[in-house]
Amino acid sequence: MGTVGTDADEIAGEQRQLINVAYRLLGSVTEAEDAVQDAYARWYALPRSRQEEILSPGAWLTTVTSRICLDLLGSARARRERYVGAWLPEPLPDRTEWGHAGGTGPAGPADPADQIVLDESVSVAFLVVLESMTPAERVAFVLHDVFRYPFAEIADVLGRTPAACKQLAASARRRVSVAHPRAAATGQADVVRHVKEAWDSKDIAALVRLLNPAAVMTADGGGNVGAVPRPVEGGARIAQYMVAIADKAPGLELLERSVNGMPGLVAQRAGVVMTVAAFDVSDGRVTRIWAVRNPEKLRQWARESGDL
Repeated sequence: MGTVGTDADEIAGEQRQLINVAYRLLGSVTEAEDAVQDAYARWYALPRSRQEEILSPGAWLTTVTSRICLDLLGSARARRERYVGAWLPEPLPDRTEWGHAGGTGPAGPADPADQIVLDESVSVAFLVVLESMTPAERVAFVLHDVFRYPFAEIADVLGRTPAACKQLAASARRRVSVAHPRAAATGQADVVRHVKEAWDSKDIAALVRLLNPAAVMTADGGGNVGAVPRPVEGGARIAQYMVAIADKAPGLELLERSVNGMPGLVAQRAGVVMTVAAFDVSDGRVTRIWAVRNPEKLRQWARESGDL
């Protein structure tokens, strides 16, 4: 009986790793949690004799979770074509910034978002690049380059040869190197702080100086709340749009907060988070702004603002 208990503990202990893999593959905490639960359900549905034949339950669960994510990525393309406006990844808060440590909020220690490691591989800029990949490229790249799985194991997930998986990862890597140069969080924090200050003072000229002339702002309202339906292009137009929002939304407060591990801004009114904005900064100026307004993607943040 002790062995069974130990095995059960070992299986349960894989959840953190599986959630981290699934979120990077899907860009959604909800979908990642569903994928991991599905993988566990398949494990527990196996006969005990089959479970005992599996030398590494963790590797088995990772393979199954990745296959589930691969299927979801295929169907997600069709769903996102029907999505109202731009689709952006679900942003994640840093629990420590809201006055409490991770896992102590009302959702409890088992909350999947609390288990996601906030590093560069979950920055919104990085996840947006992952969205441009084919499902097979994304799986090969995330499993190999982020989690260091060997191509022999990735081949089992994708149903391709290790050599083909290596080519997929290389293709994905080229996309990342072109679209996502490494950002310095310290420099980004200064720029984001200046953006907040300029917005607070409704200083269009200061905002224009902080924005790259070719900057692009994309908003995700999901059809549930008002959001600009198409990307706003050009630093001057973005600055004017931001100040117009300030004029139309009295009582809106901007907070400097980590968004997926990088400096960002959170807009809240009466303690309710309305928008979470992530930034990409290059050479001291903002090049991209991703503003998530869809309430369904802000549930983790509703949890935080309620704790203030």
